[in-house]
Amino acid sequence: MRFAAMLLLGLLAALPAAAQDACSWSRDLRLVNGKIHTFDAQDRVVSQVTIQEGRIAYIGMPGSHKLNPCTKTIDLHGRVVVPGLIDDHNHFVLFSHRPGYDVMVETATSIPEAMAMLAQRVRTVPAGAWVTAIGDWTPRLFKENRLPTLAELDQAVPDRPVYFATFGPAVTNSLGKKFFESKGIAVSTTGALAGPAANAALQALRKMQTLDDKIRSAEYAQSYALRYGLTTSVDMGVFADPGSPDLQDDFTFPGIASADPWTVYQQILALDHEHKLNERVRLFQISMDKTMALPLLNERLLNLFPDFGDNMLRVSGIGEFAGPWFSNFAGGQHPANYEAALQLVAKHGWTYQQHTLSLAEVQFTAQTYEQVNAVTLIAALHWSIAHVPAIDPQTVQAMKAIGVGLALHGWKYLQGGQGAPPGQPAGPPYRTLLASGIHVGAGSDAGDISILDPWYEIYYMVTGKDCTGALINGGEQVTREQALRMYTADNGWFFHEENELGSVETGKLGDLVVLNANYFDTRKVSDEGIKQIKSMLTVVGGRVVYNDLH
Repeated sequence: MRFAAMLLLGLLAALPAAAQDACSWSRDLRLVNGKIHTFDAQDRVVSQVTIQEGRIAYIGMPGSHKLNPCTKTIDLHGRVVVPGLIDDHNHFVLFSHRPGYDVMVETATSIPEAMAMLAQRVRTVPAGAWVTAIGDWTPRLFKENRLPTLAELDQAVPDRPVYFATFGPAVTNSLGKKFFESKGIAVSTTGALAGPAANAALQALRKMQTLDDKIRSAEYAQSYALRYGLTTSVDMGVFADPGSPDLQDDFTFPGIASADPWTVYQQILALDHEHKLNERVRLFQISMDKTMALPLLNERLLNLFPDFGDNMLRVSGIGEFAGPWFSNFAGGQHPANYEAALQLVAKHGWTYQQHTLSLAEVQFTAQTYEQVNAVTLIAALHWSIAHVPAIDPQTVQAMKAIGVGLALHGWKYLQGGQGAPPGQPAGPPYRTLLASGIHVGAGSDAGDISILDPWYEIYYMVTGKDCTGALINGGEQVTREQALRMYTADNGWFFHEENELGSVETGKLGDLVVLNANYFDTRKVSDEGIKQIKSMLTVVGGRVVYNDLH
């Protein structure tokens, strides 16, 4: 090792200055003079950390240890550093699959602000190319509480077609209207595309996508995530689009949450193959077979290996569905093949996570988990229940007893408190579940109905307020430290990487985020200011993948 270091130094010295990029491969980094929150068991705050070969080597001074000569040192000048953020449940692949040149309008508070985002984006969009804003917003996000109109889209983007869609309706501008009508798709005089027309418009755009288009969209999606310090996305798949081949008896659903399940990962695989995947992606595989034969689930389990992949891209589990979930739980109807599917998942040794949107769904999931656990112990598999807007104490204790975790998601920030019992918090019950001692973590469910920016999700966890400013989750707020720990150190558990990710500890992967403000100091960052937190420097495995330090 010493000889190799001396040889490298000699080679560097022999190179002219312009050619000294021999360290471009390096994953060796030293951050000094910072306030580095480790989120380890002692919750230490240290001034420096050293990453060698992509992993955290030294906390504090490296002492007499020899560092790789390619180690880069960055003086943080007192800035706050936290572990790379982990979203334990989103639909990152949907972001990476969006047609056109996408614009994330999820942080806009008004239609003029959203239109300004479109106008800014169009500066880098080639002539004739589509500008899109698909999902992760609802009309209630804007103070006008409506969709933009054709006229407003024309004013913002007069010279390129636009597709502006949420989970359901969509709207287009004049150039988009002309294109869609040429395809036989009905568009109103105000640019509105409703129901089947919105889905048909999306399919028309997807048919024009090339693999290069998809790779470009994936690069944009990961750059957006890294800008906010989100270094790992646990992707929960897509609904099968009705036009997809080889679905056998699988449940299908059209819309922005759907795609061809066999080709939707092309762009992620391409980035990983080309060593251009800069955000870690962990894949959970959806299957929604409608019969007891469970053909697609069986094929998945027989032809995939649990936790197969590399440190950047890995297949980590099954979920968020393993059957045709959308039954009438309120009326006592449940997917008939659900237990059979989960027994199979457990038998093959996979982790599993289940979507829930009501107390009845949580209870049904928990009861099935207990039935599976009676046959195959699931504690070591790290099964979990997702979203959890409500849960009763008995179910919490039952799940804690068999080793199940709860993945809590703040989608109510965007959707509001509708559906919650009168006078009750909209959920999830963050504070109650933290106090119970059951394993919990946090994420977004972003992709079509929630916001990917983790700081907006954390804002909701800390304040209980939705995007209109209404207090909808009162009594279930958590501290800033608790919220961020749920987004970091607590989240590796859900995909069997708690010893690899989530905290700044020797031997773990070197994922760090330098923040633009001191999130932990309420005097410097108000609760509303949490929404303005961003990364100034994002490090993944010792590589700087986003840099806004000046």
